[in-house]
This record gives sequence, C-alpha cells and structure tokens, in this order.
Amino acid sequence: MTRSPIHRVLSTFRRHRVRALLMGGQACILYGAAEFTRDSDFVVDADEANLERLRAALSELEARAIYLPMLGSDVLRRGHACHFRCGGRDLQDWRVDLLGRLRGCAEFAELWQHRKSVRLPRRGVVPLLGIEDLVKAKKTQRDKDWPMIARLVESDYLSSERRPARNKIEFWLLQARTPELLARLIKRFPGTAARLAARRPALAAALKRNVRRVEEELHLEQQRERDADREYWTPLRAELQRWRQARRKPRRT
Repeated sequence: MTRSPIHRVLSTFRRHRVRALLMGGQACILYGAAEFTRDSDFVVDADEANLERLRAALSELEARAIYLPMLGSDVLRRGHACHFRCGGRDLQDWRVDLLGRLRGCAEFAELWQHRKSVRLPRRGVVPLLGIEDLVKAKKTQRDKDWPMIARLVESDYLSSERRPARNKIEFWLLQARTPELLARLIKRFPGTAARLAARRPALAAALKRNVRRVEEELHLEQQRERDADREYWTPLRAELQRWRQARRKPRRT
C-alpha cells in the first residue's frame, strides 16, 4: 500500500490496542480485489473497555462524529453505524466508519477468531475481516458491492494453494459470482460440486452447463440478499430518523 491516511488510522488503533477488524474497500485492496476508497470501515468489539480505547484513538486522530448516532455500546450492538471524520495532520479529512454488528455474520468474538492478519512492510500487522465474512458483509443493496464480491472470490481462488482445504473449495463453489468461475471450479472439483448442488441452484445449473439458467439463479441470489439487507436496515433507519427529529425539537423554556 502507498502512503495514505489509512496507515495513520491503523497504527493509532494498534497503539491503543483497539480490537477492530478492517473491512470494506481497504480490506478488499489487501485481499487483492482492488477498490479505490477515501474512507476506512471497521467492525469493532462493542465491549465498553474496548470502546474506551477506541475513543482515545479517535481523540488522537482528532476525529469528530459527523452523523447521528453517537458512539456507544448499545448503538453498535443494535446494528447502527457510527461515522467520524479525522482532522489530524496528514489525515486529509479521512472518514472512519464503525460497526459492531454485521448482517448475516457472527458476533464479533467469532469474527475475531476468523480474522486474517496481514503484515505490511514497516507498518506492522493489520487484522482484516476474514474473507468469508467479508463476502457476507458485502451482500448489500449497493450496486458496487456485487462486482466486488465476484472479484474477492476469484482473487481468493487464484491465489490459493495447489491443494486447498475442503472448506475453501466449498466457499468458492457456494460464493462464485460468474458462470465462468463456476465452470472452472466444477471441472477441478467435480465431486464437491455435485455434493453441494442441492444447496445452490446456480451451482446445479452450472453442472448442467446451462449458462442462461446460471445467470438467472445468480440474479435471484442477488435479489434475495438485496431484499434481506433492505429489511434489516429499515427499522434501523426509522430509529435513526426518530433520533434526528428528537434532536431538532426546540427545548421548552
């Protein structure tokens, strides 16, 4: 990675011993599925002791909250995102977005166990959200996330060892987002593909070499996840709107 404000954020978090996993576009870069981004996203341990360390790190970065809600354990555990903009030297108004819970993913303790640690030259170790959890977290309503999922899975496959573990093979077969990659995986791992076909209609169609049906099933998968993401965020957005309205109400004298 070239010199960037993200290095300052990561080193500050590390110095304050903040338990946080890098996710979003910056994690995609480190996984080899490059994405230009001007912010950094983290899933954090919502434990109060960890949040105290996090607040100290944000203070050092001269980070200010830019939207509701305010950072807190209950807010993070409910699924809300907390947003900050850094004001420190060389940080160029860098954004830091924090979550304590990810739709479709396990609790933080399990995410921490699944993390991937990447050592950067002269930068130290960066804890990333595990590739499988990152793919789950990317299944959102946003159009840009779906091509990124495809690149993440393909990059993970192309960079794999010659004899990948069984769980890796299953991950690729169940998460590949293109007919081309599915065809390659089926050719290489026919037995596992046949065993998993009942769990994924797109894979079953790929086994029959029905490319049109594969594309239709991939679209249906995407639509189901978009709908689930919309359903997840609807009550949170409604709650956020109530907080904003309450904040705008004039106080009685």
